[in-house]
Amino acid sequence: MLSVFFVLIVFVCYTLVNSIVFLMYAYDKHTASTDRWRLSERLLIAAALCGPFGAYAAMHLFRHKTRKRKFYLVPVFLIIHISGIAYLSAVQVLPFI
Repeated sequence: MLSVFFVLIVFVCYTLVNSIVFLMYAYDKHTASTDRWRLSERLLIAAALCGPFGAYAAMHLFRHKTRKRKFYLVPVFLIIHISGIAYLSAVQVLPFI
């Protein structure tokens, strides 16, 4: 069983990663609307793999990259992360969930 402090640190880091990914998608949407240099789609997909909650929220809040086929991977990444969190809580690695 992991300590509650360690789990809290991991949770804070995971939330921070998702927040950064959210901001990346927001920045890319802003630059797209102002005809400036944008982030690559490869970078956005890689970021979504690490922070799918932020990517999915930003995609729908800003209506950004929702029609591109390769960005259909974002909900898949989200399901994988949810499954992993559910598994970790089921085997009682995450004590407070």
